[in-house]
Amino acid sequence: MVAAMAAFALEDAFVKAAARHLPIGEVLMLFGLGGMLVFAAFPNRGGAPLFHRAAVSAPMLVRAAFEFVGRLFYVLAVALTPLSSATAILQATPVLVVLGASVYFRERVGWRRWTAVVVGLLGVLVVLRPAASDFSVLSLLTLIGMVGFAGRDLASRAVPKVLGTRHLGFYGFLTVVLAGALYGAWDGRAFVQPAAGPAAALAGAVAIGVLAYACLMKAMRTGDVSTVTPFRYTRLLFGVALGVAVFDERIDGPMLAGCAIIVGAGLAIAWDGRRRRA
Repeated sequence: MVAAMAAFALEDAFVKAAARHLPIGEVLMLFGLGGMLVFAAFPNRGGAPLFHRAAVSAPMLVRAAFEFVGRLFYVLAVALTPLSSATAILQATPVLVVLGASVYFRERVGWRRWTAVVVGLLGVLVVLRPAASDFSVLSLLTLIGMVGFAGRDLASRAVPKVLGTRHLGFYGFLTVVLAGALYGAWDGRAFVQPAAGPAAALAGAVAIGVLAYACLMKAMRTGDVSTVTPFRYTRLLFGVALGVAVFDERIDGPMLAGCAIIVGAGLAIAWDGRRRRA
């Protein structure tokens, strides 16, 4: 899980670097195509074929819709806002997943978890600072992306078991291609031939992104969920460090406080889940 979070943070940095020189729609399309090719090349090992009929089942279509929203708006946030703040807000995704599970799957959520959900969302507001003079409306892009990722995670629970990591990765990156194509058509910027630097950044994003996804699936499918889930928050450390070291971003007190609140709420949810299972 720690390796996955480090890789995801590096993926964000590569995407941000590429988006400085290329249209965002082009970045999404090339990134998605690269990921599709890599996952298509994954060995099948006796599993379901890549183009299985379950790939167009209702849960997969719902998952694709949320993936579309999450990928598009989070890449926009990474490209247009500080990487550190986007990473911080994204850490509230597990909090939102708990909220969604209680609403759509009728899971029982006790007062401890409800308290943690509210506190976690308050932490997001501390990072956003909607009443402050330096508030940027662009920060809402991460918020929308976070909703998309939370919905994707919830929909993944209903995906047919016949579909494995290879399928989810391939169709997830296909969604990124579609998001890039639609955004590129709306944006209207002409695509350009990538120079050596942006091309290398995109190649790095694809390679490290596939590694991140594979590590995440390995952690979630073979490890104890209540044990590995809290380690998702290491992404915050990696993302903030890259934002400061690579993109010369500034971290202030309110952001640190908001990060601490979000992480604390997430850890409280993980602890409560483990306490119930015990």
